[in-house]
Amino acid sequence: MTAREEPVLPHTDEPVLLHTDGRAAHITLNRPKALNALTHAMVRGIDAALTAWAQDPAVETVVITGAGDRGLCAGGDIRAVHDDARDGDGTASAAFWRDEYHLNARIARYPKPYVAVMDGIVMGGGVGISAHGAVRVVTERSRIAMPETGIGFVPDVGGTYLLALAPGELGTHLALTGAPIGAGDALLCGLADHCVPSASLPRLIADLADTPVRDVLARYVQPPPPGELAERQGWIDACYGADTVEEIVDRLSGHGDPAAKEAAETLLTKAPTALKVTLAALRRARRLGALERVLDQEYRVSCRALTTPDLVEGIRAQVIDKDRDPRWSPATLAEVTGADVAGFFASLGPRELGLAGPDTTPEVAW
Repeated sequence: MTAREEPVLPHTDEPVLLHTDGRAAHITLNRPKALNALTHAMVRGIDAALTAWAQDPAVETVVITGAGDRGLCAGGDIRAVHDDARDGDGTASAAFWRDEYHLNARIARYPKPYVAVMDGIVMGGGVGISAHGAVRVVTERSRIAMPETGIGFVPDVGGTYLLALAPGELGTHLALTGAPIGAGDALLCGLADHCVPSASLPRLIADLADTPVRDVLARYVQPPPPGELAERQGWIDACYGADTVEEIVDRLSGHGDPAAKEAAETLLTKAPTALKVTLAALRRARRLGALERVLDQEYRVSCRALTTPDLVEGIRAQVIDKDRDPRWSPATLAEVTGADVAGFFASLGPRELGLAGPDTTPEVAW
């Protein structure tokens, strides 16, 4: 791959399309039938492109979009993770996450404006390749979520970092329930920066060929559709500020707002272990600070999840068999001990991700 290659024909089967248009370099995720879910090869291809473009003086801006009309990216290829956890030794998934988390950190510190077009569905790994970017554009079609607790997993790709920074306990609510949010709530929670009508995206992207991103945004940014979380933050902060998941569920169940009771019912369908580990991960992320330290923690948690039955069972129930009836182990919150949770955060020794260093600095902002 070269830093200045010609556009790839739209009918290509390549999972990542790379081309330049004037002073803008473009990444297009090209697995529309799989809602552009990320494979290991895609992660490596994106990383290689960013490495080349960072040193190319002809490239001023990088833009990432998704092929098809459904969304940017539905996450990682969790079928591959399921098969590796069930039939393999987990090394393939660990290697995928290692490269993916390195890519997330690279995006957060990219030396040029990285414009993520978060139109349509953006979930899991899709959040990782967009919400760490310097310029994050949502539309009236955006549906953004970190739904990992529903498959026996824990928010990763820097998701616990992003959600820990959301106002009050909004991030806790989103992380535990996996609830999707639209443009207005994404802006409120700090997962996006600008709202642009989806019909204006082709013109916005074309204008980046010869115009700086700040000037282009000024032409197209509009107020977002109204969200839901601002008016719910009172009960969200009161309920999710509890020290344990059990107490959170009790507070939600006892609250008078129907939406709070609905959230309690939702939590009781999620993997009990994943819920407790997610809460601990979010609280730890607030103290860790820099993204790299949080990604190091997430890598420990993700690798540990590979050894538990819930990840395989959750993916089976939600994605493969689609019976929506996972049998979690342990089956209840009360059965998940403090020692169980602590085990997810234990050092991996020589297998640590090792992103954080003493000179870790804040992310790049434009």
